[in-house]
Amino acid sequence: MAPMKTELEEILEKVCNKEMSPGDAFLKLKDYPYQDLGFAKVDHHREARRGFPEIIYGQGKTPEQVTRIAVEIVKRNHNLLATRIDPAVYAKLRRKIPGCLYNSLGKIAYLKQKPPSPGKGTIVVITAGTSDIPVAEEAAVTCDMMGNAVEKIFDVGIAGLHRLFGEMEKIRKARIIIAIAGMEGALPSVLAGLVNVPIIAVPTSVGYGASLQGIAALLAMLNSCPGGVAVVNIDNGFGAGHLASLINHA
Repeated sequence: MAPMKTELEEILEKVCNKEMSPGDAFLKLKDYPYQDLGFAKVDHHREARRGFPEIIYGQGKTPEQVTRIAVEIVKRNHNLLATRIDPAVYAKLRRKIPGCLYNSLGKIAYLKQKPPSPGKGTIVVITAGTSDIPVAEEAAVTCDMMGNAVEKIFDVGIAGLHRLFGEMEKIRKARIIIAIAGMEGALPSVLAGLVNVPIIAVPTSVGYGASLQGIAALLAMLNSCPGGVAVVNIDNGFGAGHLASLINHA
């Protein structure tokens, strides 16, 4: 599959092929490198720089702000990815963008308008417990939207290691692993001792009081003994998915 073209590349190609006038091209490109909405500066040039359009972080934004930004992104034929989206925000988003889909566990809204360039292998997303699934779903949708094949394995934490070993056939096929765990955050270290691929560790805020809302898992992952473990922020499924995709396309 050929890599998808950015909006900028498509416009320049149309001008070169005389399918679009320079004047029309100017109107299309007038909001580069960003479009100022007053409350937000939408970075329409990001796909050309980074390979994927601007992602909307929904938490803290009003439904109207999220929707307005999303509409401008979709209007330019970009793929849409919006994280930390509550159901009420999605309902408003869906009215303006009917094709927009929603993963309720991961609280992530998305719309694929054109196929992204494919990754080179499979990203396996693994959780220690069922309570970690919301973060895993955010990571998995992110990976999929960025063009990666994704395999999900849930609830194989160290409280019952035999469950993990039962999934080793799938795990060994991974090019990158995203390992998600709360409590003491030991799962990434166990995995890193078993495989020879990059592990992206995601601490979650799951756990009793001394877990300190994920800080205990974060510190444990940062102190992982086996090599090859990178750590993103607490509950940051999107960050893990984005990093995994960059590695998978390298």
